[in-house]
Amino acid sequence: MRLVFAGTPQAAVPSLDALASSSHDVAAVVTRPDALAGRGRSRLPSPVRVRAEALGMPVLTPASAKDPGFHRALRELAPDACPVVAYGAIIPRAALDIPRYGWVNLHFSLLPAWRGAAPVQHALMAGDDVTGASTFLIEEGLDTGPVLGTMTEEVRPTDTAGDLMARLAVGGAGLLVATMDGLEAGSLVAEPQPTEGVSFAPKVTVEDARIDWSRPSFVVDRLIRGCTPSPGAWTTFRGERVKIEPVTPLDDQAAALPGTVVAGKREVHVATGSGHVRLFVVQGHGGKPMPAADWARGIRIEPGERFADA
Repeated sequence: MRLVFAGTPQAAVPSLDALASSSHDVAAVVTRPDALAGRGRSRLPSPVRVRAEALGMPVLTPASAKDPGFHRALRELAPDACPVVAYGAIIPRAALDIPRYGWVNLHFSLLPAWRGAAPVQHALMAGDDVTGASTFLIEEGLDTGPVLGTMTEEVRPTDTAGDLMARLAVGGAGLLVATMDGLEAGSLVAEPQPTEGVSFAPKVTVEDARIDWSRPSFVVDRLIRGCTPSPGAWTTFRGERVKIEPVTPLDDQAAALPGTVVAGKREVHVATGSGHVRLFVVQGHGGKPMPAADWARGIRIEPGERFADA
């Protein structure tokens, strides 16, 4: 089939590579415009654009998916289908109607669970044991279209959102190619999503990533892993923000108020609502990530001092 691929972040690159290596013809790639990034606030191309240009593919970067000029360009490309992975914009009806097989989205959850922008992060924070990816036909609702295919992936106890997304991006790429193959062969039947089991996964904000030390240790652990690497879990100490990387819940009972920092020579523990967690890497305000014990020695933690967000 003749395809026009749409995607933006690094998680979409394995799918672009898989489609480029398949029997299908990727005629062009659509991605978000170059965005301001870094301390210098320079404009950088998306990972998908970088990869597409390395593959010698034409790239479209419409400011809006509603742009009539984009629709004209798409009609001229005459795709049979438009596979999508985390493009980052809503596709309007005028564009949805152009390819004869429609726009097929690879979404990183087992729909109808975790519809929305951050399915992997929410699956981890909710403590899901199994997640996966789905391909479905895009319609005008939020991730509501009929499903064409699925794959499952076990959630490991120490997974961060970055770890889990990396595996789903690779496994999902194979699912997306298989979906394109099935559409071309006429062997796939789109199945409506169940009306039960619907959950939502909105974008995780910086405020969402603030650690509440009064929660049980396992909840603190899930939050931190779900927010790693982005937006990054954090708390405050002595009035300044501190970033916390993944921790280990300890099987003990808290003997101090939630948020209390217990610093030893080699380990740093923090009291939660149900016990303690062990810290491994801490990034103080304006500093670099460092081992928790080094951070604690450097700032000379006094007995009974607490992270403020408890």
